[in-house]
Amino acid sequence: MIKGSFFIAVLLLLIISGSAQEKTVIAAGQMPSITKDSHQNIHVVYGSGDSILYTFSNDKGASFAASQLISILPGLVDYATRGPQIAATNNGVVVIAVNKQGNIFSYIKNTAGKWTKASKVNDTDTTNKEGFLGLSSDSEHTLFAIWLDVRGTHHNQVYGARSVDGGKSWQKNVLIYASPDGHVCECCKPSVAIQGNNVFVMFRNWLQGNRDLYLVQSTNGGQTFGNAQKLGNGNWQLNACPMDGGGLAINDKGVAETVWRRENTIYACEPGKAEIALGIGKGCSIATVNNKNVYAWSAGGNITCLLPDGTAKVIGKGALPLLKSVSNDAVVCIWENNKQIESSVLHL
Repeated sequence: MIKGSFFIAVLLLLIISGSAQEKTVIAAGQMPSITKDSHQNIHVVYGSGDSILYTFSNDKGASFAASQLISILPGLVDYATRGPQIAATNNGVVVIAVNKQGNIFSYIKNTAGKWTKASKVNDTDTTNKEGFLGLSSDSEHTLFAIWLDVRGTHHNQVYGARSVDGGKSWQKNVLIYASPDGHVCECCKPSVAIQGNNVFVMFRNWLQGNRDLYLVQSTNGGQTFGNAQKLGNGNWQLNACPMDGGGLAINDKGVAETVWRRENTIYACEPGKAEIALGIGKGCSIATVNNKNVYAWSAGGNITCLLPDGTAKVIGKGALPLLKSVSNDAVVCIWENNKQIESSVLHL
């Protein structure tokens, strides 16, 4: 089944748009993160040296405002798939960022447009040594942050914290997953997505030498989590760092949709179902639009987007694409290209 799906995916990748995809250079910087608010405005955070920078689009990604400095965080971690993360609430926008000491800080943009430093997210000092973060919001006032944490054992496990006041403060940190083999994959960014009281966390595990993706769910807003479930049927036996954590979204039925890399192939799957090969590449992401999935990844230095009708579009040079729906028939894709943040709007 997987081989057949892979053959179909290869054929789909031959369906390339004949015209050049229009793109926009947003700013100079690296490691962008993207979110959308209830008014369909797009918000982007990224790093440049020790500076945490922000821009937004109020025309569904067609153009972006001049960048603003959120804060200077000495030792900001903003490289190698690590960087500030962003989410929107009903009161504004929240950013979390980590320094090289392993401390995570939150910043809030209120409805008047002012950025303020709020509080520290990790309640034990200097525990996010690898610098990998994830952040999601229920679009109201609750947020959930996740990260890799070395407290206690000095080995990376998955931790998280909830905020119920729009990022002003963070509750007691919770252990989401501890690997029975001692630690999870230490070099892949975890992902988090919220819908109502459901919090899904995806991370790359390291069990018996296999670096496979796992999903764990909370049904009470992130206070407690259930058992972790392996995604897909195959395994990736690897004694190295893939630096590739995949992408996570929740569809209209409340089901987690995932996309991730095993060896050189991009796969998609829902929990409990077989994986479907999409193509060759790395650094993948996903967005759901009208209960249909859009995927993006990089291959050979190019950004490829796979649309719900099977059309694959190469939209530019670069790596680490991120997707966000901007309407019922369009998504915006942002990515990094030679330390520039670029974007393109794709109509489905």
